Formats: sequence, C-alpha cells, structure tokens
Amino acid sequence: MTQPGAEITGNNAAPNATGATLKILGAIAFCHLLNDMMQSLLPAIYPMLKTSYKLDFGQIGLITLAYQLTASLLQPIVGTYTDRKPQPYSLVAGMSFTLLGLLLLSRARSFPALLVAASMVGVGSSVFHPESSRVARMASGGRHGMAQSLFQVGGNAGSAIGPLLAAFIVLPFGQSSIAWFSLAALLGILVLWNVGTWYRSRPRDAAPVRAATATASVPGHPALSPGKVRFALAVLMALLFSKYFYLASLTSYYAFYLINKFHVSVQSSQIHLFVFLGAVAAGTIIGGPVGDRFGRKLVIWCSILGVLPFTLLLPYANLFWTEILSVVIGLVLASAFSAIIVFAQELVPGKVGMISGLFFGLAFGVGGIGAALLGELADHTNIFFVYQVCSFLPAVGLLTGFLPDMRSVESGA
Repeated sequence: MTQPGAEITGNNAAPNATGATLKILGAIAFCHLLNDMMQSLLPAIYPMLKTSYKLDFGQIGLITLAYQLTASLLQPIVGTYTDRKPQPYSLVAGMSFTLLGLLLLSRARSFPALLVAASMVGVGSSVFHPESSRVARMASGGRHGMAQSLFQVGGNAGSAIGPLLAAFIVLPFGQSSIAWFSLAALLGILVLWNVGTWYRSRPRDAAPVRAATATASVPGHPALSPGKVRFALAVLMALLFSKYFYLASLTSYYAFYLINKFHVSVQSSQIHLFVFLGAVAAGTIIGGPVGDRFGRKLVIWCSILGVLPFTLLLPYANLFWTEILSVVIGLVLASAFSAIIVFAQELVPGKVGMISGLFFGLAFGVGGIGAALLGELADHTNIFFVYQVCSFLPAVGLLTGFLPDMRSVESGA
C-alpha cells in the first residue's frame, strides 16, 4: 500500500512509512477517544446539574449550545487557516483548552460558569477535529474511508465510555471529581506532541498530498461542474442535519426520557446511554471500509433512510424494546458520517482542512441548536413528544438520490 510519504521520498521509504503512519492513525484514534470521552462527560452529568442548579430543559439545551456552537463556528476557520499555514502542534493547543474547560467545569458554582466551561471545551474541539481529521487522511495511504472510520470509532468509543465513567465516578463523588479526568487530557497532550513532531517532519507532504488529491485520489471529480459540486455539498449538509438533529435528542435527553417514562435511576440511565453510544462506536467502523469497497452513496442511503422504521417505533416501545431499538439506531445511523466526510473531501480536492472543519462544525452546530430547540420543546410540551417529532427526521435520507454517483463519474472521466 503506497503511503503519502512514498510519493516524496521514494519506494525505499515505503515500508517505514507504512509502520509510521499506522502508528499515527492509532495515536489519532486514541486521542480522539480521550477527547470525546472528556467532552461526553458534559451531557452525561446533565441530570446531576439539573438537580443541583435547579435548571430547566431550556437551560440544559443552552449548555449544549454554548459547547457546540463554539466548536461549530471555529472549526471551519481553523480548518481553512491550517490549509494555508499548517500548524503541526495545533492539536496540543486544542487538547489544552479541553483540559482548562474540564478544570473549570469541576469548580463551576453558577449557571454562567457552566456556560463558560462548556465553551472552553468547545474551543478545544474546534481545533482537535479538523486537524486530527487532516492527519488521519495524511496517514491513510489512500484508504481514506478506512482512516476516517478508524478516527471516528475512537471518538465514538470515547463518547460511549464518558457516560459510564460519569455514572461510576462523577455521580458518586460529585462535580469536583471531573478534575480527575484532566489526567486524560495530559496524556492526550503527550501523545499529540509526538503526532505534531511526525507532522512537522513531513513539511513537504502537506502540499504534495493536497495537490495529489486534486488529480489522483478524487475519482472523477474533474467531470463535475462547480454547480453540481455545490448542490452535492448542500445535499450532504442536509443529510448531516437530519443525522445530528436526531442524535441531539438521544445524546442530550435520552437519560431524561428513560427516567421520566420508565422511572429508572440516574445511574441506570447512564448505563443505557453507554449501551447506545457503544452501538454508535461499533457502527462507525462500518461506514468507511464499506464505502471504500461499494461506494459512499450506498452507505449514506442505508445509514440514514434505513434507520427510519426504527426511529418511528422507538417512542412507542417498552423499556426492553427501547434499548434494542436504540442499539439498532446507533449501529445503522453511525455509519453515515465517515461516508459523508470522505464524499465531501472528494468533491472539493485540496481543501481537507476546510471541508473537515465545515462538516465537523456543522455537526456540532446542528447538535447544539437541536439540543437547545428540543429543550425548549420539552419544556413547553413533554420529553415524549420530542421523540415523536424527531422520529421523522431520517426521512431526509431520501435526498441521497440527488448525490452524484462518484464511481460512474470516475468511469466516465
């Protein structure tokens, strides 16, 4: 398998490049696990914060909005800037913001302080996601879907572990115990420093890889008109909207839904949330390799529209079937993101940072706005009505039919 570095240094360096880039992919996936584990602590402790600070659902949504809106607004800016001026150690800076946000969250004693802490965690995310996605692509050896899935499965695994750790550490020992997780941030900083050193040692790779992407690794792209590219990007954004707006209902309010409908304990609700997020992590690894083999459009079809029957059934299921359906939803829906990201990167070659920042930012923004709106809706109606409304969102997957078939474009180019 040819590595990006082999294009620069020659065939003799390929074996070493292979070993090095696999280690980099593993390091990035591991740091994504740490990063998203720490970030997922925030929604995991919402029930505790709601009780401690007497918050309503609207205020819970505002905390999510502060975190995700900060991330969404800054990610495209970070990605565009580092496309032009690579910053090998920017990942270290991003993880440092997450560290500071966690420490502030552990000491926050008012609602405004919670908002500031959430915003700092969002700043960390705004740097981490576009830059780590770029590094994963650089180390992919041309298997972009596989690399993106490996990168994403680390993050989703971390998101699943976070609620479990919150259930057994934060809930028993209180809000101040969140500071213990700063040790994970310090570990991430050490690993990312080594990743930055690898990135810096390849200064000639960044430009050639982006240049090569424009011709070699984007199948059929020259055959698409600018109008078709813009339209396809708009469709991908709409699909991403449906996915993350629906996920906002589960990641932010699933625990409340289970507590109110089935009267489970807070700790039990976190375990149920862990099971759902674990299914999301398992499903993530599917989308990239399957997309590499059979095409990303097929993955998007099956992932978003395919989940519709299960989301429609969820609001009417008992506890047993709610858990089964949530696992199926997590498995199926999670496979879409890697396919959407790589599809978009293929549409706009040479702009990996900008596209990664734009789509990660959109995902966070939609999740934040969705959480805020759904919180207000829950306050004015009830949490059960929220899930009835959101169950129709995967129908947006019908728009997948308007995406170009990149395999056909490639064969006709």
